[in-house]
Amino acid sequence: MNESEPRRRKHQPVVPASVTLPEITVKAILLGIMLSVLLGGANAYLGLFAGMTVSASIPAAVMSMAVLRAFRSSNILENNLVQTAASAGESLAAGVIFTIPALVLMGHWAQFDYWQVTAIAGVGGVIGVLFTIPLRRALVVEEDLRFPEGVATAEVLKTGGIARGKDLEAAGDLADTKQDESVQRRNFRTLGLAGLAGGLMKFGETGMGLWSNPLEWGTRLLGTIWVVGINLSPALVAVGYIVGLNIAVSVFAGGALAWLVAIPIYVWTTGLPDGDVVSAAGTIWSTQIRYLGVGAMVVGGLWALINLLEPVRRGIASGMAAYRAGRAKGGASVPRTEQDAPMSPVLIATALGVVPMFALYQLVLDNIGVAAFLAVVMLCAGFFFAAIAGYMAGLVGSSNNPISGVTISTLLFAAGLLLLLTGADNPAGPAAALFVGAMVACAAAISGDTMQDLKAGHIVGATPWRQQIMELVGVLSSALVMAPVLYLLQARYGIGAPTLEQPDSLTAPQATLMASVATGVFQGGLPWMMVILGGLIAVAIIAYDKVLEARGSTFRAPVLAVAVGIYLPLELSTSIFIGGLIWWAAQRKTPREGEGHSLRGLLLASGLITGEALVGILLALPIALAGWSAFFSPTMFEVFPAPPIGGWPGLAVLVGLSWWLYRAAAEPD
Repeated sequence: MNESEPRRRKHQPVVPASVTLPEITVKAILLGIMLSVLLGGANAYLGLFAGMTVSASIPAAVMSMAVLRAFRSSNILENNLVQTAASAGESLAAGVIFTIPALVLMGHWAQFDYWQVTAIAGVGGVIGVLFTIPLRRALVVEEDLRFPEGVATAEVLKTGGIARGKDLEAAGDLADTKQDESVQRRNFRTLGLAGLAGGLMKFGETGMGLWSNPLEWGTRLLGTIWVVGINLSPALVAVGYIVGLNIAVSVFAGGALAWLVAIPIYVWTTGLPDGDVVSAAGTIWSTQIRYLGVGAMVVGGLWALINLLEPVRRGIASGMAAYRAGRAKGGASVPRTEQDAPMSPVLIATALGVVPMFALYQLVLDNIGVAAFLAVVMLCAGFFFAAIAGYMAGLVGSSNNPISGVTISTLLFAAGLLLLLTGADNPAGPAAALFVGAMVACAAAISGDTMQDLKAGHIVGATPWRQQIMELVGVLSSALVMAPVLYLLQARYGIGAPTLEQPDSLTAPQATLMASVATGVFQGGLPWMMVILGGLIAVAIIAYDKVLEARGSTFRAPVLAVAVGIYLPLELSTSIFIGGLIWWAAQRKTPREGEGHSLRGLLLASGLITGEALVGILLALPIALAGWSAFFSPTMFEVFPAPPIGGWPGLAVLVGLSWWLYRAAAEPD
């Protein structure tokens, strides 16, 4: 198929355009807000911990399904709008935690400023939703894109049935498609039990100190040092299961390249370090080797942009053509399932978005001209990058969407522009560049999620403009709680490199990367040789991937996944790799089409992530409240200040949970 002539598939929605069911209801709005806040907080923890986030659309759909069944009247379109708002919250968290913590890491903020964090997240997220409106028809309807999470979410929504109660009459015969309630109860029970298991394991490790984490081993051998390790986190194993073997192997390959190749070679050339081997390897990685990942991410991000220029141009042109055709025919002639939000208010709201952007940039720069110029540039760049993120979500899904590559490209562009406009001696330059990058990251993350949700809505027969409103509801409700969540996590664990006071600090790999890039452009200090070598590694990976593509191989080498692995501590990549192996083993026992997941396995993995993340946040509350009450202390729950037998009990529990995940994933649907 010629890429310039995308294949169009005929589509018949589950609920036809001629049938109208309640969608935006009071209970849908309230439930959407609650789940948006809940899943947004969970994804914020996961991203700071692992440097990766996953789509929450499916667990959100199952949770809302379980709650809505308690009402006499509910329907598939109402359920779809709840998951639309909820998934917007978790996606906004990805854009926030990849960038905003960098402002603390680089010393611009001592702690998270509530109003500025809320403004960055809210404005960036709203702009991301608005940017997708002219692209919906082109990317969701006309382009032959997979949108894996969107399609999977639609299948889950179908299990909840079309309508109940008074809506049965409106839905007619469609109500007969409702699945057995026992299946739905089992799905929700799986999600709940997995959440409980993930939460208890996190409480046992962090809250009670029953075991240490991670497990690491190091030795001196053959004139150099070698370190291996594993993080005892069920959430990381679940992430590996969700992204599948290909991505998990790529991430682990990047980790192995950094820790088992680059570090030993570096030590061979510089001499054996003194002291503990594991600590020495960590120092070498953090000061030198991880910048291989920076170079690989920059080249990988640019490669992604180059490849997507033509599809995005096609998509924008097609979307605007559809809008003009709709105006010519008159709004009344447009079917319900093709009704987007009116373009005129969308364009006005988008233009007005320049005002808060200008205010934020002026707050940092104290230069009206440069702030105004940056606001306009960000609006234009944001639309371009949001379009790319939306297209990438259709290709590889929201969980695999390389938002970090998009953000790094934006950050380098903004930093270079500020360097020309204000000079290298401008102390506010790195922070201003991060403000721009943070807004684009939020817009891009929301754009990809919105496209996934619109694809699910397209399949089930939702009304697009109602989904777009619920996306805004999810964005704004999640934006209001991002700053408190970040504050709690900073107070309990710390963000950035571990310290004596906070040895279990959340490493925030993506935010650390952004801080390094922003300060490096203005102040120097980046190990440029490592950055250049990382770029050359990325070129080699891209060439290898093109060879695989030419051979028609089902296994590919996504450069950004490898780059993320280089930038992550090895123990995180190891746990993700184990999750990918679980997916592969389950797929061999019970083959599914393409990269399909067992619904029960997917729900179990989502529950492990959500449970661990929520308990991690809850354990932060005593620290945050310590100033208010002497009752609370950082160690109030700990049974063993120093675990007596290290991390082995945690490893045993992790093995048990991994076996449970495999058994669930290998079951026939």
